[in-house]
Parts: sequence; C-alpha cells; structure tokens
Amino acid sequence: MARTKGRLTQRDIAKLAGVSQAAVSLILNGGAEQARLSAETRERVMAVIQGTGYVADPLARQMHKKGNQLLGVFTYEPVFPNAQADFYTPFLLGIEEEAERLGYDLLLFTSTPVEDGRRKLFRKESRLRLADGCIVIGREQDRDELAKLAADGYPFVTIGRRDDDSEQIPYVGADYLTVTRDLVRRAHDLGHSHLLYVGDGAGAESLIDRWQGFSETVATLGLTGDRTAPMVEPSVIIERALASGTTVLFCEVAGDALALAREIDTRQLASRLSVVAMGSAASLSLPSLRLSGFELPREEMGRQAVRTLSAIIENRSIERQILLRPTMVEGQTLEKREQ
Repeated sequence: MARTKGRLTQRDIAKLAGVSQAAVSLILNGGAEQARLSAETRERVMAVIQGTGYVADPLARQMHKKGNQLLGVFTYEPVFPNAQADFYTPFLLGIEEEAERLGYDLLLFTSTPVEDGRRKLFRKESRLRLADGCIVIGREQDRDELAKLAADGYPFVTIGRRDDDSEQIPYVGADYLTVTRDLVRRAHDLGHSHLLYVGDGAGAESLIDRWQGFSETVATLGLTGDRTAPMVEPSVIIERALASGTTVLFCEVAGDALALAREIDTRQLASRLSVVAMGSAASLSLPSLRLSGFELPREEMGRQAVRTLSAIIENRSIERQILLRPTMVEGQTLEKREQ
C-alpha cells in the first residue's frame, strides 16, 4: 500500500481497513481494551497504518489516555482484619498519598470471595477494567494470574519482586538480598562467627533473597552458618543453638525473632545468644526489647508503585522493576561478642 501524503484521520483509516472508527481508536491507543478485537481486525488496521504512514495526533492521544483516572488496588488477603493491618496499612497509606498527588481516585477490589484465605484476580465477571490499571499486593500472589494479566496487556504493578517472566511483570520490591548481606557483616563485625538461620529460605522471592544473602555472605566471610526450619517452640531452637555454639539467630519471620528474643530475655541468655529480625524489626519491638534487623520502606513502596503504574498507563518511559533498600535497625538483641 502506497504511503499517503497529508494527515489522515481515524475515520480514513477505518474506511481503508473496513472496520469501525472505534476499533481503530482502541488499537492506536494500545490499551488492554483492544484485546476485545479479533486478531484479523487488528492485523487489517495495522497493515493500513503501516502502509499509509499514519501518525496519530499527539494531543488527541494524550486526552484519550487520561482514561477514568481510577487506579485499582487488589489484595490477595483481606485488608481490614487486625491480623493483616500491620502488613497492608503502610502500603495503602503510600498508595493513597501518591494517588492523591497525581490526581487519581482509588478503587479497592473486594468482590471476589475469599477462599482458603486468598482471593482470585479473575472470575466470570471481572471488574478490573473499571480501573485504568491495578496495584496487586499479597503475601502469596498467584503466579499464573500475574502471567495472564501481563499477556492480556492490562496495566498493573505488583508490590514484591517477581522472578516469573521478569521482563513482563512490573514490580516494586524490597532489596532483601543487600540488607541481609549487611546484617551478616554487622554480626561479623560484632564478633559473631557461628550463625543459625531460622526459616525455610524457599518459596516466595523475598524468602529466597534472604537465604541467598545470608548463605553467600557467611561463605564469603568464612563463618559457620547453619539453617533450621521455622520453629514450633522457641525453647527447641534455643537449645539447638546453645548446643551447636551458635551465638546469633537470623529469623526469616520477624514474629519468630520476637518470640525468641522474649524467651532469651526470660532465661537471661542475652550474653550467649543474639537475635536478628529479617523484617519489621521496629514495628514488632517492645518498649523494653528493641529488635535488631531491618524495616521495609512500605509507604515508599506504595508511592513508587503508583508512580510506576501511572507511567505504564501513559506509555511513559520508566524503570518497571524497582528494588528499594530496607533500613537497618540497631536494637538491643544483637550483642557484641569477644573475638
């Protein structure tokens, strides 16, 4: 097809392709809605666009891309029960603050029933497309659902690093790898040489990163590092640690760190055993017992997720896979040991 001189309109493109103007508009704006069109329709329109050298009016496209100015928030676990409050609230505060700054309203997707403690993104009457895009949060996210969202071209961002289809799934995560390395080095600087990792170190990416940071740094520094499964009783872990010569416990789950620290304090073993919480150290600490470890920048992760999603919706260039550095917390539960 010969290229046409002068400015064509969407109506001209539609006439040449034998489709409706609405179909041309969907394709030119590149949103997820074009998935409603058949592959044959999309191919015909694209052939005309390429053949004529059509260039869409920049202002018209910008106006169209403003959409509904609605951002969705989907959580795999219920948001409001007290058990989840500590996890979700900081993220939601950051999301709300940045959405307000950018002029977006928020839509919380809650209509999917909770089954076995989790929701599903997809159901027969999904309402995701009421929003221009969606932020997905959850301790355990469904990898297949995220892959389907990416394949459908729907704009979304997850909070939490994702390995699957890493080029396709945008995320804002925490740099667990680096901060865990820093904590192991800190323990080494304080004279600790025998470390015990309490946790599986497997499953979600955040857990894999913690274990990798621990095990690699232990090896690099020539320390002794063991691993034990998550505890049933604090006393069991403590007895094993004392018997093996361990002087510091690195707890994958911050709640375990607090339970161990309480038990160590009750048994007056602080001179022999230290504890590091690998997350939520400050928020879980007690007035008389400040945990050592790190704290996630959850509010900033929420704000960055909104900024990233906004850029994806508007087709602006932006880094789509972002890791933010947690803050180390110097508490009372990591004691100095004699070299």
